[in-house]
Amino acid sequence: MKNIKFLFSILFIAVLAGCSDDDSDASFIDDAPAPQNISALFTITQDNSGLVTIAPHGEGVAGFDIYFGDGTAEPAAVGVGQKTTHTYAEGEYNVKVVGVALNGKTSEVTLPLTVSFIAPENLEVSIATVVGSPLQINVSATADYETYFEVMYGEDPAQEPVQFNQGDVVNHTYSATGTYTVTVTAFSGGAATTSYSQQVTITNPLLLPITFENASLNYAFTDFNGAVSAVIDNPDASGINMSATVASMTPGGGAWTGGFLTLDSPVDFTDGAYFRVKVWSPAAGIPVLMKLENLTDGGIFAEQIVSTTVANEWEELVFNFAGANQNQEYSKLVFFFNAGNPGTGDTYYFDDISQSSASDAIQLPLTFESAIQELTWNNFGGASGERIANPDPSGINTSGFVGQYFKNAGAETWAGVAIPMDNPIDFSTLQKVKMKVWSPVAGATVLMKFENMDPHVTSQDIEVSATTTVTNQWEELTFDFTGINNANGYQMLVLFFDFGQPGTGAAYYFDDVQLTN
Repeated sequence: MKNIKFLFSILFIAVLAGCSDDDSDASFIDDAPAPQNISALFTITQDNSGLVTIAPHGEGVAGFDIYFGDGTAEPAAVGVGQKTTHTYAEGEYNVKVVGVALNGKTSEVTLPLTVSFIAPENLEVSIATVVGSPLQINVSATADYETYFEVMYGEDPAQEPVQFNQGDVVNHTYSATGTYTVTVTAFSGGAATTSYSQQVTITNPLLLPITFENASLNYAFTDFNGAVSAVIDNPDASGINMSATVASMTPGGGAWTGGFLTLDSPVDFTDGAYFRVKVWSPAAGIPVLMKLENLTDGGIFAEQIVSTTVANEWEELVFNFAGANQNQEYSKLVFFFNAGNPGTGDTYYFDDISQSSASDAIQLPLTFESAIQELTWNNFGGASGERIANPDPSGINTSGFVGQYFKNAGAETWAGVAIPMDNPIDFSTLQKVKMKVWSPVAGATVLMKFENMDPHVTSQDIEVSATTTVTNQWEELTFDFTGINNANGYQMLVLFFDFGQPGTGAAYYFDDVQLTN
């Protein structure tokens, strides 16, 4: 202001001096009217920066003083034909434009200016769950014309929104599972905003054991090389697997086609290095490869192959990972069915993926297939029992291993073997027991008895007999314990073959002892 006024003064003196030299009359300057038609053009930059360009104009003007109307102390001096810029916050202002003539006369006008920010556009929000931290989400956002963002996580209505900038990633850990509405708002720097909301479902962490029965867990498979996996209703609820839901996998056309589940925490080997999986295969002899793999580095892995032993029925396969490098972290459970062979369109089913120690749990169903199961054979009366390779894999029993009952010549009529379970048998729902039996004679009495673990309490013992009907082949006998008192805690399975007759030196075989209805 002072500079432009000084400039006007110099010009005015120069004009007077010129008039004096020419003996001319300079009164016309003094008599000149004040500036007229004072106005200004406002141009607002459409980037929500608040930058406004002011271009004043008028008649009879040597210069302008611009008062911005936002509390700025000093006006801006603007020459004729020039412009000035000023940054405003969003709002309404009265801008005063003063036109100054050569003789110092002034005219002014007050012009309204409205600075309005546009709402942010092209808002894109990323909400991602965190592998290994299933209760946590990461949130980031981008938008045009934004100045900052706020996020509400939808867990606590009283929670203060969290502010963040473009390029930031903010996170939140929920206190419980459930479905929450996450809302991200982009602010323009003024009143205009743009919001985006998305429902996020926080589920339980996926950890071993995996049963495929929990609807709140994420059992999403990542398939590769053409394999197709899904969680479906159990297509054959029988035998050792009466559960409602299982996993299915149909290999693709390649030789190495499969899929994997991603655990939310790495495998904990303190729970055991033996992995048990119930498998249903359309054929025996199918190689099943199970692989433990690092979350981010596919070069860190351990794998084992076990072949199926039966067709069209459930069996439990045990994968021994005792030799794996347990200092590494493994978060992926990878499965290949018919590993190394092109897919044929067959579908395989699997369920109940669990870990165990070197000794598998002793419980029903009793299949004798586990090489690490430490069975106890309590022999009495001249009989003996042991686990052996199936001597006659045919008919209804082609499994690899069975139990053998040998009744020595001269053994007592009540000679038998007792096998203790790790825990009491649950008879609350199923109260019949099926057992596959191979006998050298037809008409032999097979007595099945259940006892609790207290040898002094025998009054609660319960027994049922069945009779063999064929010779030198497998058949399935059913023992009906309907009405059994589950509260008695029956934990000992006792078997007597050819009960009531002295031993003749004959061997009997049994397998797949399981509860049924």
